[in-house]
Amino acid sequence: MMHSLQTLYMSHTCTPINPLFAFKSDRGRRFTFRAEVPKVSSCLVSYEQQKVEANPLSRESEKVIEIERNVFVGTYARAPVVFKSGKGCKLYDVDGKEYLDMTAGIAVNSLGHGDPDWINAVVEQANTLTHVSNVYYSLPQVTLGKRLVECSFADRVFFTNSGTEANEAAIKFSRKFQRHSHPDKKNPATEFISFSNSFHGRTMGALALTSKEHYRIPFEPVMPGVTFLEYGNIKEAQKAIQPGKTAAVFVEPIQGEGGIYSATKDFLQLLRTVCDDAGALLVFDEVQCGLGRTGHLWAHEAFGVIPDIMTLAKPLAGGLPIGVVLTTEKVAAAINTGDHGSTFAGGPLVCHAALAVLDKIQNPDFLASVTRKGLFLKELLLEKLGDNSHVKEVRGFGLIVGIELDVQASPLVDACRDAGLLVLTAGKGNVVRLVPPLVISEQELEHAVEVLTACAPTLDGNSSTSS
Repeated sequence: MMHSLQTLYMSHTCTPINPLFAFKSDRGRRFTFRAEVPKVSSCLVSYEQQKVEANPLSRESEKVIEIERNVFVGTYARAPVVFKSGKGCKLYDVDGKEYLDMTAGIAVNSLGHGDPDWINAVVEQANTLTHVSNVYYSLPQVTLGKRLVECSFADRVFFTNSGTEANEAAIKFSRKFQRHSHPDKKNPATEFISFSNSFHGRTMGALALTSKEHYRIPFEPVMPGVTFLEYGNIKEAQKAIQPGKTAAVFVEPIQGEGGIYSATKDFLQLLRTVCDDAGALLVFDEVQCGLGRTGHLWAHEAFGVIPDIMTLAKPLAGGLPIGVVLTTEKVAAAINTGDHGSTFAGGPLVCHAALAVLDKIQNPDFLASVTRKGLFLKELLLEKLGDNSHVKEVRGFGLIVGIELDVQASPLVDACRDAGLLVLTAGKGNVVRLVPPLVISEQELEHAVEVLTACAPTLDGNSSTSS
């Protein structure tokens, strides 16, 4: 077995992640295995990671990468692999090499690649009607809106094209709600609360709510009036959320980009109470952690706390662009015709695809399988990596799992990719993030952990990181 893993390491590599329950090794390191709430994070590959590669690129791959370099704006530091096709939880590059996908397109492809029911839905709708704009009604949009309301806390729905657009709409809805609620007040509440390690998007409003300074500084001034608090700090939240000042509080029940950090039930309940007392709205950003990834249909269900607004996006349409704002009636009552809109949002093609996704993920047996496989993955990670001196903590919830290291994770991510396993980093680059398709099998999870374990020696000699 050891020989086979050594051989695997020479040609392949991968990195996984764990859920949350608290464990301590005999060396005092902490392992979290919490059945309630996880922590997440999603950093893309750094430019430096791409400079030195163990495996030379094929001529076809080099050609594609060179064309991209010459014609694209340089916003992405892509990993040096060119994908051509996918099936299930596997991806194939232009040279035919197979990769086990533990990234799901950054938590998007929950049904994997090429799900037959999803394909049928897309083809069927493409042959029927793809776009009419929101000047008119369309059947798939109305059907999906009704379904989302029926399976959530919400009374009303608004469609967008992405997660950041959904958060932009939530910002506008929050300010309009305050103005509507205080018609005689010259200066109603307009400010927002966000948290450390948060990520809400890259457009100007959502960017202002995102804590990482290197995302915001190049584009300042961004939207003013945002206060960042320590994630999970109840005392700070009690002091900062103020009547007549705070329009809304934006929080991820499970943080993705920030490093797979989970809120606690007490923290979210406190936010709910303080927001109610202050007349502020509570907004849950479930763009990454929502729609089945935690084993609950909505991540906040694990905490028993209901928001006023929830934003969704990534997995809903199975890889097609969609975003959603779900709201209570009291928020929706403040929004009038013309207050917001979109040409493409909620188009027939995307909504019909989303219905196929929702049909599967909403099934209680499907959600139970996510919980079961999440626990299985975390147990494997603890068994295989629990004694590794570089592993500080394993945390997560369902199939959104993170492994925090005392060094940068990029060498491990690179080695796993060379070995045919795709994983992501998160946090300060020291967290390995696993967000596989929710349909992944236990056998595939076992393989992922085998590769990850075989590649772990790449962490030796890597410079340590600050906590």
